[in-house]
This record gives sequence, structure tokens and C-alpha cells, in this order.
Amino acid sequence: MLHRYLTGWVTAAGISLAAAMPASAQELTIFWAEWDPANYLQELVNEYTEETGVVVTVETTPWPDFQTKTFAELNARGDAYDMVVGDSQWLGAASTGGHYVDLTDFVTENGVDKTFVPATLQYYSLYDGKYWSIPAEGDANGWAYRKDWFEDPAEMAAFKEKYGYDLGVPQGFNQLIDIAEFFHRPDENRYGVALYTQTGYDAMAMGVEQTIFTWGGDLGNYETGQVDGILNSPQNVEALEAYRKLYGFTPPNWTQAFFLENNQAFTEGLVAMAMNYFAFFPALANPAINPHAEATGYFANPPGPNGHHHAALGGQGISVVEYSQNKEEAFKFLEWFIREDVQWRWAELGGYTCHAAVLSSPEFIAATPYNQAFADSMEIVKDFWAVPVFADMLFQMNDRLHPYITTGEGTAQEALDALVGDWNKTLGN
Repeated sequence: MLHRYLTGWVTAAGISLAAAMPASAQELTIFWAEWDPANYLQELVNEYTEETGVVVTVETTPWPDFQTKTFAELNARGDAYDMVVGDSQWLGAASTGGHYVDLTDFVTENGVDKTFVPATLQYYSLYDGKYWSIPAEGDANGWAYRKDWFEDPAEMAAFKEKYGYDLGVPQGFNQLIDIAEFFHRPDENRYGVALYTQTGYDAMAMGVEQTIFTWGGDLGNYETGQVDGILNSPQNVEALEAYRKLYGFTPPNWTQAFFLENNQAFTEGLVAMAMNYFAFFPALANPAINPHAEATGYFANPPGPNGHHHAALGGQGISVVEYSQNKEEAFKFLEWFIREDVQWRWAELGGYTCHAAVLSSPEFIAATPYNQAFADSMEIVKDFWAVPVFADMLFQMNDRLHPYITTGEGTAQEALDALVGDWNKTLGN
């Protein structure tokens, strides 16, 4: 156990205030995608119900429908949801559209800006100088690897002879490519790596942007909107070429892979390493799901050839919907959620807290085999554009880069130049 969370407050007389409070007819609905963290959140909010009598329901929908269903309700100014645990890229569209409540005063008055990890506030909450959410589910793109393959004496000797350095957790992205190449043995039904390539939402874009950031590149100037000369820079060309090279060491037909496919390749013993968000690593640590759980290790995305060290941001912040009929109660819930003891409980249940004291504690780091890599990753995260037109830009990125990555169509420079043209039009440059 990480930290025993105490349910309710106790008076000097020893009477629980929660128990003394009358049941409330008040209800709150939180909307999120359908995945394990949403189940953990439901467990957590059940304890809020025990304390306050307020019934909180975490309503979910499959990931492919999440954005569409959320914005359909927001654009209709509907009040079906009181709060939404939304993607960081939504901040621009949701705030400028008037859909999210401005939480700037709440963040500063309650010290959230002093107790939560700065990077999570920057990317999950801040847009146009204002805070629109509370960091809820921290996440970043990381790696799982087969420790037993890496530590096999014969493999270690063969690797050292071929590459001239010791086989181990890659200390740089080029080493990661070497290791993927080394373990890529199709004749043995073994492959080097499982990558993100799916184009249905943000999977491939997140894998590519992480590599771009690692090479010291950027997706553009988020303040001015400039993309030409930045998105198609020499370092971004090299990064895209590196991702294309790494793709060559994936299992067959790896053209539309996301978290499910990557975890499955790993549990089936097909790959030496698998890219995935940390939110999906609990399955790999579970022997009932992953027969190689005891031999599975985890590491943060390694630095690039020039020392730049970044990981693609995942996760979400929780926002109050402007059209909610229960905003006052939603603020009371947020006051509860940000408490350090509740954040401990959130971590204990399996949620990825963004609370700095919890995240950096020895207890948290030791709680799972991947928490150290997660904590390291949250210090180096960078994110996609959060502008209102982010969705158009995301799909344009998928359309332009996917053919080059998966089939080698054209060149990296041509793909990025074409994307610059698309984004200039979308951004109105």
C-alpha cells in the first residue's frame, strides 16, 4: 500500500462528519474515455460519495468516439456532463468555444499551481494565459523491454561484438534503434520493436512528435503559428527518417498499431521493446495478462543524438463544463480531488497522480516496476498544438507522414514540406 487514505473527517468527539451529513440528492457526472483509469476514478469518487452523499458517476465511451461525442455535447451546449476529463489538445477549442469554465482563480487560490508538477499544469491546464482544468491523469509515452533477452549472456556477447558497446537500457535513441535492429529476427518470429502507427486519432502523431522533440525539433512556434522552417527543419527530417528506420523492425503488417496492438505484441513474446503510454503498462506488470511480467522492464524515452531529452505527453485534465447545472458542486468536488491525501489514494488505486509531493515520494517510486520511469518521463514531456484547429492539424499530420513511415513513399523532407503547406492553410498563415 502507498498511503492509507482516511475516509471522512473526524471531530474532537470522534464522530465522522461524513457520517453525520444527510444524504444529498445532488449528483455529478464526469465524462471520460473507456479505459482502466476511468474505472480507477469511479472507485475513487465512490469514496467521495461516502463522505458527502453526492453521487458521482464516471460515464465512459470508447476512445475512438471520445472526442466526437464530447464536442457534440459541448457544441450543443448540453448539460449531460458536469465535468470532462479531456485531452490536453482540446484546451484551445474548448476554451475559445466557451465550453470550459475558467479555473484560473481556483488554481491560484487553492495552491494547485504550487503543489502539482509544473509541466502538467502547463500542458493539461494552461491556454492563452488561463487555467481550464486540474491535472487529473498524468501520462507520457515510454517503453517496455524484455529484461531476459537483454540480460542473456549469449545475446550480450553477440551485441557487444556487433555494435561495440554493452547491451542494456538504451542511453540514447540511436542505441534504441541498434537494439531493435539486433533483435529483429523474422525467421525466429522475433521482432525488434512495436511502434505507434495508427492514424485514427493521435497514436502515430504522438510517436513521431516524441522523436522530433528528441532530435531537438519542434512542430512549430506555438505562440506565432509559424511552421515553415521549423516543422520541416533538418533535425525534423532526421527524426522522421529515424522513425521510418525503426518501423522497419516492427512485426509484419504493423501499419495501424496503437496501445492494444503494442501490448499484445509484447505479451505474445514477439518484440524486444514496445512503445506505449504508461497508463497501459499495468497490464504488462500483471502475470495474468503478461506471461513475461517478471522479465519486463521499463524506461523513459531516451535522449536524442544532440542530448535533447523529451517524451510525448499523454494524460488529461479534468474541466468543469460551462453548461453544467451543478457547477457549485463540481467545484466542491475539485477541492476534494486536489487534496494530497486524495491524490495518494488516486495513486494507490492505479491513477497517475500529477501531485508533485506524491509523484516524487519514495513510496510512489517503489510501488510499481514502471513508476520510476513514469516520474522521470513527466519531467521531460512536450505536447502537440492545443489550438482550436488541432484536430484538423492532427489528421493532416497522419495523412502526410503515414505513407512515408509505413511504405517509404517519397522522402521525409517531401512529407514534412507538404505538411507545412497543410498547416499554413489551417492556421491561416
